[in-house]
Amino acid sequence: MIEIKQLYKSFNNVEVLKGINITMNEGKCNLVIGKSGAGKTVLIKCMVGLFEPTKGQILYDERDFVKMSEKQRKQIRLEMGMLFQGNALFDSMTVEDNVRFPLDMFTSMTKKEKTDRVDEVLSRVNLVGAHKKFPSEISGGMMKRVGIARAIVQKPSYLFCDEPNSGLDPITSIVIDELIQEITQDLNITTVINTHDMNSVMGIGDKVIYIHEGAVHWEGTGNEVMTTKDKELDNFVFASKFWKHIKEEQQEENKP
Repeated sequence: MIEIKQLYKSFNNVEVLKGINITMNEGKCNLVIGKSGAGKTVLIKCMVGLFEPTKGQILYDERDFVKMSEKQRKQIRLEMGMLFQGNALFDSMTVEDNVRFPLDMFTSMTKKEKTDRVDEVLSRVNLVGAHKKFPSEISGGMMKRVGIARAIVQKPSYLFCDEPNSGLDPITSIVIDELIQEITQDLNITTVINTHDMNSVMGIGDKVIYIHEGAVHWEGTGNEVMTTKDKELDNFVFASKFWKHIKEEQQEENKP
């Protein structure tokens, strides 16, 4: 579980985060959405220690990340997995080398233990047989799955995903969403996803947090998004004609 309490962040006297209060539960996909410039990226960067909050608390299972020493923070970071928007794979490394990289850097596991763990996670993301391929030899969806495998190879308690469907076609996006959801539930991870993808919101949004002008404007589930009467959220989520049509159809179906 991750709890954020009264979190503020300012840059040059401009307040970007304005008293954020959120609880993100383990075994759930917690999606953070909002307009560009709303503060969601700043929030995520504060959560992983890339930005220092102006004030407030970030509690990882009751451990306050903000008050920790750098040594203590390093230990918490070992419990985090990161799936980057651009995958951040090393072009000169094979799939298995990319996935093993965190184990080489941060563990004292034996070579066999590392090999077994890499085999395990590549199997988990349906990439059996791709070990010796290079990133240039696989598709965008496969690269994303390699990124997921690397993110979970150290058995994290917390998984952060930055726009996991960026650059993917709709069908592959659904596959990646479902894979992230399955891993989150099976491994009981607290997963935080920064996204603009409304399909993800509706499909895997166990909890959806809408950030507006630096504050939490709305919280609920993906299903509740479809029935919201909140004008601000409604204008954001259903900005396109397609999603407006979907919502209107659902409202018609639900009429007595």
